[in-house]
Amino acid sequence: MSSSRRSLPFLGAVLAAGLLSACTGIVETSPGARLAVLNAGGTSLGYLNTDAVQGGLQGAVAVEGGVDLATLSGGRALALTRAAGIEQRDVNLENPQAFPGFTAVPCLTQTAQSAARDRLLTLSQCTANGPQTLALYRADRSLVWTTTLSVTPPIPTTDTPPTRLAVRGDTGVVARAALGGGSEVVVVSARSLSDPIQDGTPLVGVPQPTSLSIRDLAPSGDLIYAATDTGVRPLLATGLPDEQNAVAAFGSARVDRLWAGVSGTRTLLAAWRDNALSGNGTEPLRLWDGTRTTAAPTVAYFADLRDVTLDLSGNLYALSATTLTGYDTVLGLNQNTWSGALLLNTLNDARSVTWLVP
Repeated sequence: MSSSRRSLPFLGAVLAAGLLSACTGIVETSPGARLAVLNAGGTSLGYLNTDAVQGGLQGAVAVEGGVDLATLSGGRALALTRAAGIEQRDVNLENPQAFPGFTAVPCLTQTAQSAARDRLLTLSQCTANGPQTLALYRADRSLVWTTTLSVTPPIPTTDTPPTRLAVRGDTGVVARAALGGGSEVVVVSARSLSDPIQDGTPLVGVPQPTSLSIRDLAPSGDLIYAATDTGVRPLLATGLPDEQNAVAAFGSARVDRLWAGVSGTRTLLAAWRDNALSGNGTEPLRLWDGTRTTAAPTVAYFADLRDVTLDLSGNLYALSATTLTGYDTVLGLNQNTWSGALLLNTLNDARSVTWLVP
């Protein structure tokens, strides 16, 4: 199917946005997609079917300490990270099944997913200066390894680099603020079968400092990329960002957030600078197709962008604190047409969004 035919449902939604959003807060987009949204500061989880006009989120369930969402099983389930643990839920946000628990009550702060969606790496840290406990899971909820890292954080400032996670296979990467400035990277990996120690504990690398401040991490294709103050850079085999090479399409300006996804044969990477830190009213969300060296096109300008998800059909969904907007990346990348479809404008302190297949 050609890209022009493929994008017709989405274009129809855009044309209808002014009429429908005024009444319902949602417009119709490409059929068959369901979006799960963690709303109300992480206390409510609901869904939206993009092929139906609705007044708001459907099937809402109460959540305690919700952190973020990730798609599992090709869209047939999701992983809901809460402060107290991770649980799998079906496409109707029901039938919660817990991932194996920690030995102590956790304080989960974030979960990263591999590009293949076959691994989840989560972090528990109960205090800013306290230890960081990592747990790596397979998508079937089985535990691969867990370990605890000691922390020697610098005195925090308004621009201290955050702690970010990434995972590829059975190897996890932790980027965090370094005591002497910049960031440091810790690589944790499963032991090989030839390792004499086979007690289930992973190999924990020595923290490696970098002068670059790492703001975010995202797996894309076979690489993990870092958002830094000087652009988007791939991680080397050591786990450190490549200081000699940056993604040309994103230039050398600071980037604070990264999101990755796959559409057909394209591997997509979205990048955004936090407007609260830049002092600007909005900042551009840009999308790279993994190949072009010219400037990555701007999807739209956002303030307070909370999350982005990219579904397999080539749609990008951008979540702010109060709105959810959809974009057709096939049309956008091929014709540089980025008309957004407003899906919801009645959200309240939304935190995370991910796609499902109902």
